[in-house]
Amino acid sequence: MTNQQLLTFRSPPLPYFIESNRVTYSVGEEHPNRSNIGVFDMLFLHEGTLYIGEEDKQWSLGPGQILILRPDRWHYSVKPCEQETVFDWIHFQAPGEWEETDSSQPGTLRGDYYTYAIRLPKHMTLSYPEEAREMFAGLHEAASGSSHAAFWDRQQRFLHLLQMLDEGWRSDEAKAAVSVAERTAAYLKLHYRTPISNRMLSEALRLHSNYIARCMTEVFGCTPQQFLLYYRLDQAKLLLIKTDWPIARVAEETGFQQTPHFSRLFAEHTGLSPLRFRKRFTG
Repeated sequence: MTNQQLLTFRSPPLPYFIESNRVTYSVGEEHPNRSNIGVFDMLFLHEGTLYIGEEDKQWSLGPGQILILRPDRWHYSVKPCEQETVFDWIHFQAPGEWEETDSSQPGTLRGDYYTYAIRLPKHMTLSYPEEAREMFAGLHEAASGSSHAAFWDRQQRFLHLLQMLDEGWRSDEAKAAVSVAERTAAYLKLHYRTPISNRMLSEALRLHSNYIARCMTEVFGCTPQQFLLYYRLDQAKLLLIKTDWPIARVAEETGFQQTPHFSRLFAEHTGLSPLRFRKRFTG
């Protein structure tokens, strides 16, 4: 797969829609020059060519192409339109962590068992332009409404668009890795109370353990056993806060075979013993 720039958003909190519109530029008109506008600007071309740049990068956007401009950069017109140009734009915001990386780089933001890393292509030619046109048209219509229902409608449509973009840029191999990682995570979360070896996991998923580990590392940034440990420790935190069970029972209920081993790992990852952790959060 060809490397491309990706914008990654750790969610929740989810990116949210602000406003949108459809614009037609006549010959000689051009996109305004703006700097640090504070919102992401997503462009989708219907007709013509839009010549636009961001810092030291420049694009000639044609029909069916999408581009996402950052809120903290300078973007500008490279040159005026040479033919009538029609495009949609969406302003959206991301209240959570986000970053821009090359698709060949792992990046620093990854999902875990509570969060998901939404990855959007910065620039892409869509393989489903007609579906995208319908989605943008629906967003524009919902954006014109002022009712409570219109608010929910446009946010849901926007998230559907993000989902389509998140899934659309990946190669078949990358999609397979996500599927394997998600299946692995689901299995680990379902069976975390019992001992789980890499061999058991391989037999349950009917996949080689090395392939499972590679997919988990690519998607979640950790091996299956690391994911299992982190999940068990998080479940232990909840039990320490919500119950008055002895430490030994908390360890047993979260899949740890020996209480001293549990206490040592818990202290290594939280900086507190299980008992001190409980006292801090329950008084």
